[in-house]
Amino acid sequence: MQVKVQVVTITDEGQEITHEVACVERQDLTPVTLGLSLAEGKAVLKALQEVVIEWQMHAYLRQQCTCPQCGKTRRRKGMHHTVFRTVFGVLSVESPRLYHCPCQAPETTTFSPLATLLPERTTPELLFLETKWAALVSYGLTSTLLQDVLPLDEPLHAVTIRNHVLTVAERLEDALGEEQWSFINSCPAEWAALPMPNGPITVGIDGGYVKAQGEQGWFEVIAGKSLLAFTRGEESQEPVSSKCFAFVQTFDQKPKRRLFEVLKSQGHQLNQQITFLSDGGDTVCELQLYLNPQAEHLLDWFHVAMRLTVLQQTAKGLPQTTSDDEGTYQIHEPVRRSLERLKWFLWHGNVYQALQVVQSAVMDGVNRTKVRKVSQDFSIICHINMLGAWQILGFVAFPSTFGGHFSFATPCQT
Repeated sequence: MQVKVQVVTITDEGQEITHEVACVERQDLTPVTLGLSLAEGKAVLKALQEVVIEWQMHAYLRQQCTCPQCGKTRRRKGMHHTVFRTVFGVLSVESPRLYHCPCQAPETTTFSPLATLLPERTTPELLFLETKWAALVSYGLTSTLLQDVLPLDEPLHAVTIRNHVLTVAERLEDALGEEQWSFINSCPAEWAALPMPNGPITVGIDGGYVKAQGEQGWFEVIAGKSLLAFTRGEESQEPVSSKCFAFVQTFDQKPKRRLFEVLKSQGHQLNQQITFLSDGGDTVCELQLYLNPQAEHLLDWFHVAMRLTVLQQTAKGLPQTTSDDEGTYQIHEPVRRSLERLKWFLWHGNVYQALQVVQSAVMDGVNRTKVRKVSQDFSIICHINMLGAWQILGFVAFPSTFGGHFSFATPCQT
């Protein structure tokens, strides 16, 4: 049995031209001969792509042969071949070079219509696939994957994908707006006039340090994910929207603009409920401010427990007792009990008592052991972590929308 695949092109005048793109032969039916193989599918797609592109090129070049102003025929200077990389193969097409018409007074004498129309030799769809998979796996694995599933004649090198990803990234960076310290540029009266927003947005942000190459040390990377609960009128569709973002904190000049654009792509409005979950770091907290007046800033229990663990490990190094001219005092056991109480209060959301415990631990360490260096060091650690406790408990101080004073967010919910 033979199966012929043909393509019929129809001109504007109604003339039909038939092109045979593939011929598949089959004998006995086996699991191997069932349907088209991957190689046969690649061959059919590549042949079909050649017919379509060739027809499109001829139609476009016929239009460019005459001057759009006066209608005179443009003179041809020469002919060369141009290679275009598409999803369905690398194709070589004839690209003529034409003289400009004297009626236009151009800057150059000649021009190439195809080079003007298609300045890049790679189609946007192929660039999208390269960028998408390069963001998920390595350049080498991306090259192997695309060559396995796409009809690419020439080998696709990892360095080529890397250069294409860099080009796309630079283009996106140029399209990004200017950085602003605040994106709340309207008043509450205008917020009330906005249409009903979509579902709440939850943004999780965390930071970490990555080892740089050679002797360059470490650099901080901030990454996050934004989840939209539902789209108004389409509550039954799941998932609605999930977007990820990441940047190098010391390198990126527009971190807040980048996060705002992610939220904007999900339909973010100033009257929309939004919750930020972070690790309480300075750089992460600053990134979240002035994006939405309805925002709520919380710190998850994982980071709460992590900070408490640091305090508990520090307390283990304290001596059991210390003495001076005034008497002997217990150090280790009271501090241990205070930290256990602190953890219990935090778990049950008792903000006031938790802060009292932190402040009491600091005051006790200073008053009872004034001349003991170890207690002084511990009190300094308590002071530092007490500042972190304000973030742990959800009391992240930030300037209000319009004034210069400071307001406080709601306590952390566990």
